Amino acid sequence: MALWATLTLAFTCLVVAQAKTLGIVHTEGGFVEGTNKKIGILFPDYIDIFKGIPFAAPPKPFEKAEKHPGWSGTLKTEDYKPRCLQATITQNNVFGSVDCLYLNIWVPQTRSAVSTKLPVMIWIFGGGFLLGSGQGANFLNNYLYDGEEIAIRGKVIVVTFNYRVGPLGFLSTGDSNAPGNYGLWDQHMAISWVKRNIAAFGGDPNNITLFGESAGGASVSLQTLTPYNVGLIQRAISQSGVGLCPWAIQRDPLIWAKSLASKVGCPVNNTAELANCLRNTDPGALTIAYQLQLFNLEYPLVHYLAYSPVIDGDFIPDEPRNLFSNAAGVDYIAGVNNMDGHLFAGVDMPVINQPLHKISAEQVQKVVQGLTLAKGSPALDIAYNLYSAGWGANPSQEDMKRTVVEVETDYVFLAATQEALALHFQNAKGAKTYSYLFSHPTRMPVYPNWVGADHADDLQYMFGKPFATPLAYRPKDRDVAQFMIAYWTNFAATGDPNTGESSVPTPWLAYSTENGQYLEITNKINYQSMKQSLRSPYVKFWAQTYMDLPSV
Repeated sequence: MALWATLTLAFTCLVVAQAKTLGIVHTEGGFVEGTNKKIGILFPDYIDIFKGIPFAAPPKPFEKAEKHPGWSGTLKTEDYKPRCLQATITQNNVFGSVDCLYLNIWVPQTRSAVSTKLPVMIWIFGGGFLLGSGQGANFLNNYLYDGEEIAIRGKVIVVTFNYRVGPLGFLSTGDSNAPGNYGLWDQHMAISWVKRNIAAFGGDPNNITLFGESAGGASVSLQTLTPYNVGLIQRAISQSGVGLCPWAIQRDPLIWAKSLASKVGCPVNNTAELANCLRNTDPGALTIAYQLQLFNLEYPLVHYLAYSPVIDGDFIPDEPRNLFSNAAGVDYIAGVNNMDGHLFAGVDMPVINQPLHKISAEQVQKVVQGLTLAKGSPALDIAYNLYSAGWGANPSQEDMKRTVVEVETDYVFLAATQEALALHFQNAKGAKTYSYLFSHPTRMPVYPNWVGADHADDLQYMFGKPFATPLAYRPKDRDVAQFMIAYWTNFAATGDPNTGESSVPTPWLAYSTENGQYLEITNKINYQSMKQSLRSPYVKFWAQTYMDLPSV
């Protein structure tokens, strides 16, 4: 036993002695030094982690950020920087900072050599363009968007970053006085910084994949569609959000700009005076002046998301659906969760989560009416008849409550995602297209047992939380996390989710408009998980029938 302990110690010491690390790295702004972390005991992995590298100068309100001037000496990058200024969850205070444009990098190392030419995955966080950060929500030191598990398991470099949100990121007067899209420009600056600097960290600047969820998924989509990123991005993954989603583009930005201006005492009749006044108003006061209504709503929640990207004639020069030629060379994965709309439905009709509370057909019809508002009663009649067609004469409560979730999922997420996949496929030149449906059910005990994968449920698996905090998860949750990380990182490395460092449970066939192939992601993926024509009658209604109806 003593001999075994001695040999083990000697072997461990040998491994430690061979551990590789980047050490101090030279970037365009100066030298940075992160931390090197050992993972495992007998056969450990090592990872270099850099937190809080500035990729732009502290931005001025309602202006594009500028290049960072750099620093002298070696910048210690060991801790996350504050998120960009935003309202707290209770919306009665603000937190974060105006000085917030920083990024974080995870670089996996082998035991024998420093990594080189690794694929690079850049994460764009979601949060309705109103909240969020590059590190994500946290419980103590456990941050949601910790890139460690993805980096180690997939042999990729993971980058996360902050961008401006809320009014400071997306307010627009609809003209040159405050054109908007400041948060998208921040994202572009981060992507460009990675392109210029990632080789020094062992990354391949010619193999960059964007991935993001919700508003981050829509941002990924818009970053592939803007002419400013052509050639910068090789691949992209949009989870529960694309640039065609009804909430991804703000059609009436001046209305919301005037509303905010009036609340902080700025003039509203002249956009130049309005914008100038806002630039000289306390950023915290601007941030707190907009509050997202969540109770007793007159219309569905999706209509209250005020600050989103705008078609500015510059970063987004045209309707997003007309810009897919800019993504012709970008391999693309897009998908949704099977009950993505549950979060929205729970706000619009809270009683769907209360088993003892009954709803009526009229209440379902009212939700459909709210979502078809722009097209009036003809759209309401067609949509309601379509969604209630399978109810029968005496629909159950579960049937009706499910229908509310389904119509919200289809309108808010699914139909637009399917349209984006079709447009990408039609415009692609040598690039592949992949579609998925994430169906691993939620674990929220307060929800009815019929609730599937809610909005953002996929994030914990994507970031490997069942491995990082194993006691909080079941073996089948680790299977889901393993599958997702394998498909996603293989895709980042090769453009094919089936080919790369990780083995996958079944081949994921590429999407085509002819068959609409998609992979259903559950804890039991096999050849039967490849399916076709995802909810095609409903997608056809929203993407064609509804769009062709005259607006009211």
